[in-house]
Amino acid sequence: MHDLSFFRTNLDSIAQRLATRGFQLDVEQFRALDSERRNALTEAEQLKALKNVKTQEFAKLRKEGQDASALQLETRAMSDRITELDEKAKAADESFRDLMAGVPNIPHESVPVGKSADDNVEVRRWGQPRQFDFEPKAHWDLGAELKILDLERATKITGARFAVYWGIGARLERALINFMLDVHTREHGYTEVLPPFLINSASMFGTGQLPKFREDSFKIENNDLWLAPTAEVPVTNLFRDETLNADDLPISLCAYTPCFRSEAGSYGRDVRGIIRQHQFQKVELVKFARADQSWEEHEKLTADAEDILKRLGLPFRTMLLSTGDLGASSAKTYDLEVWLPGQNGFKEISSCSNFEAYQARRASIRAKSGKNKPDFVHTLNGSGLAVGRTWVAIVENYQQADGSVVVPEALRPYVGAERLQAESQSFH
Repeated sequence: MHDLSFFRTNLDSIAQRLATRGFQLDVEQFRALDSERRNALTEAEQLKALKNVKTQEFAKLRKEGQDASALQLETRAMSDRITELDEKAKAADESFRDLMAGVPNIPHESVPVGKSADDNVEVRRWGQPRQFDFEPKAHWDLGAELKILDLERATKITGARFAVYWGIGARLERALINFMLDVHTREHGYTEVLPPFLINSASMFGTGQLPKFREDSFKIENNDLWLAPTAEVPVTNLFRDETLNADDLPISLCAYTPCFRSEAGSYGRDVRGIIRQHQFQKVELVKFARADQSWEEHEKLTADAEDILKRLGLPFRTMLLSTGDLGASSAKTYDLEVWLPGQNGFKEISSCSNFEAYQARRASIRAKSGKNKPDFVHTLNGSGLAVGRTWVAIVENYQQADGSVVVPEALRPYVGAERLQAESQSFH
């Protein structure tokens, strides 16, 4: 959500900046609503002043014993009109706010202008893709051969875009969650949170999932509850409608949650394997910061997510998203893209974003120091990392000619094995 006063007085410049991300702001519609509101308020104020004069005249006539019935009727009509104008101004104001709720964030000045992901800018790259002496396989083939990934049975019990992990494959997923949480809490300074996985509409609105991304989310029938699309939503809303102590900022939190997305806008994309699922696991990083520290914290958060990839020895590149590829709530985003040899390309594994005060205004999260006036905090988040895609990256990057997969050294204490190998259970 934007600052109402700033939005009203800077419509043209805001429209120009939003146009760089492909959003056409209907300036005339906002102007018409604002004009309607202003005119109603102006007329109401004029009538209130006139009514005060008439009320004094009425009191004087009554005191002198003269007939004041006509004046009384006139002041009552004024009161009715003032009430009508106040309601009209209130309705225009609510319509203005409702429209503004659907307006995306303004891109930060450092974000490159572009029309799509093709205009994203590579900021840095780490590691070199492995040179194989055999043809590397994709994870869906490796997972089936190792009997650790079962997509057919998942489709039977639920539907498309779900997965069942077996044996050491399930253990690898769990190991990654614990590894990520341990690194972020023990070394990166985050506090772990285990939030609810069901969230209400107010929380979805607070982080910007509603109303824009309603079709991408799963709603619980006959309840004001949604399945969490990401831990960003419940964790950010921990402080909804609260005023924090500014001296305590930044606050850095991390959380594991399963995530649920309908992927309504992704028809035909990543249909094979587990890259794009309706249910997946993620470890999320969330920060609350003052405006004067949020950009430094954005770089730190991104580095924390990168560190997980480095510890696992997975080659990746960091991309600065262009205005045309920026998420609706974000002012600036870095995407971390991991190399997947089985698909011969990079795939996004984390988006690290600074939302400035956009989410905090929607969720009413402020911070105050001493006698200073409370101000909206800046919120930031990023995957640290998407667990399923990390699973894919390990299986594809560490595959061996004999079909086994070497477990990265940093992960071995969590997995309890040095290799993933086919298990012999007959029920597979």
